[in-house]
Amino acid sequence: MSSNSSHQNWANEIEYLLRDINKVLRRAGRSSLGAFSITPPQFDALLLLRDHIELTIGDLSTKMYLAYSTTTDLVDRMERNQLVMRVRDLNDRRIVRLHMLERGHHIIQEATYARQTYLATVLQDVDEDMLQQWKEMLTVLHTRIV
Repeated sequence: MSSNSSHQNWANEIEYLLRDINKVLRRAGRSSLGAFSITPPQFDALLLLRDHIELTIGDLSTKMYLAYSTTTDLVDRMERNQLVMRVRDLNDRRIVRLHMLERGHHIIQEATYARQTYLATVLQDVDEDMLQQWKEMLTVLHTRIV
């Protein structure tokens, strides 16, 4: 077996495991969303706003891989739910940026805490040295991907 083929097999297995882990962690975090009456796409939008601070609806649409009109509807609902606010750019009034409101930050904290609590429970019996190794390996992967 060639090195490329071997690496492809490892990549296939690792990608599957990461995707499955992500699905379970997202489900754990989303379980807390019902208390806030927001949808998973709204939560995903909040995460993007947290990470990128000031996005336009067009920017958000691109990052979420959604049509502009779909993103506009999503932002309308988020604005009514007091998660975000549209703010006109002071230098160019044609540009409207999205700013996350305190309620949006609070929801992210709650859902993130739910995911982290779930993960801590799953990992409670794992040896500290093993956890350190996993963290180091995931850090390497993260550095190479991002």
